[in-house]
Amino acid sequence: MTPKLAGPVVRSWRALPRPARIVLARVALIPPQLFGVLLVTFVLVRLLPGDPALLLLGNMATPEAVASLRQKLGLDQGVAVQFVRYLGRILHGDLGTSIFTSHPVVQDLIERAPATLELITYAMILTIVIGVGLAILAVIGRGGVADHLTRLYGMAAGALPDFWVGLLMIYFLFHIAGWAPAPFGRIDTYLTPPPTITGFYTLDSLLTGNWSDFTSSAGRLVLPVATITIVNAGGVMKMTQTAFAGIYDSPFIRHARACGLPQCRIVAMSLKNSLPPIITTAGFLFGFLLGAAVLVETIFAWGGLGQYAVQAVINSDYPALQGFVMLAAVFVLLVYLVVDVLYELVDPRIRI
Repeated sequence: MTPKLAGPVVRSWRALPRPARIVLARVALIPPQLFGVLLVTFVLVRLLPGDPALLLLGNMATPEAVASLRQKLGLDQGVAVQFVRYLGRILHGDLGTSIFTSHPVVQDLIERAPATLELITYAMILTIVIGVGLAILAVIGRGGVADHLTRLYGMAAGALPDFWVGLLMIYFLFHIAGWAPAPFGRIDTYLTPPPTITGFYTLDSLLTGNWSDFTSSAGRLVLPVATITIVNAGGVMKMTQTAFAGIYDSPFIRHARACGLPQCRIVAMSLKNSLPPIITTAGFLFGFLLGAAVLVETIFAWGGLGQYAVQAVINSDYPALQGFVMLAAVFVLLVYLVVDVLYELVDPRIRI
């Protein structure tokens, strides 16, 4: 770009609202990042042990039959040729056909994504509320009962595996007490899922006025959401406690306290100035849960993306695994985009 053009371009760029500049700058990075993810995933997937054609046909298949199926699946070509063809299909919205389910990968992902997103969204909201709430109580009541209890919980939460917590909750709350519904799926088997509007059974049943579906789907969410929350709220609490305590003890907060501001106002001011690290942690955790909830999904037979990815790895289902990784990459990049925008809203010192 020539110097004559650079000046007007820079001025036009600076004339845009700061949220718009942040969004445009981050969106411009998504295509090269996504290309890198696709390339690495494509190569690594083909390093997995096992031959998809042999898994499909069985160990008794003849070499000719295996070779014929490999040719049909396009596995007889070089990796570079396969990758170029794969990119061409992606540009046309085709992620291939799952070797295991025999369905288009796009269809499988569309069917399973709402289940995982509903689970991790509610778990994420509850994790943030509980983690931040406990951190505030611990800092305000330092040396008290809340402080000691949160310390114990913070130490225990990091050592608790999610599958173990889930199994304990199933045993005590379902098997012994009978308070929770059976850990099988997102809704009772005798009910028909609500018409798809958002893909979230709880929201769709509310929008259609189906209270039976809402009660059933909400009840089935209790145990898996509580499992994820118990395991992850401790980390959010400890990080928030560190950030919040630093602000709560800062000179400007002491000045506000000396001026006679009420405690609720002081807490709100301290929390507002502690938001950047909280937003970072929440964004990282939200993206992390997309794949980390696989064990919880398996225990509760949730039928989401986590189970789909595990099946793809076990069966060397290249198209399914590549489709899952691409969806996860897009999801994480969008989450980080939202985090960047929220950063701009809570911290005006950011310059883009």
